[in-house]
Amino acid sequence: MKLKENSKLVYEFVKAHEDDNITAKDIAEATGLNPRQVNGIITMAFQRHKDEDKNEVPLMERIPAEVEEADGTHSKIKLIKLTDEGRNITIDAE
Repeated sequence: MKLKENSKLVYEFVKAHEDDNITAKDIAEATGLNPRQVNGIITMAFQRHKDEDKNEVPLMERIPAEVEEADGTHSKIKLIKLTDEGRNITIDAE
């Protein structure tokens, strides 16, 4: 599978931190991309990924979750996780 440079960066970060609860904001901070770029990449390159027969096969998903803030309030977040298909892709060398 061929990926653009920023998509590859996002994929490799998510794969390396698969056991952590990471958000698009975490990915942005770690990769130097901005959160809008990261969200666009996740949606277009990974959630709406199509196989060679043009069937939609998501490689990542957003899992709704909640975190407790320091003041005791709760915020809704979306955790970024690979799907089984996403875990098993091979990225082509440039």
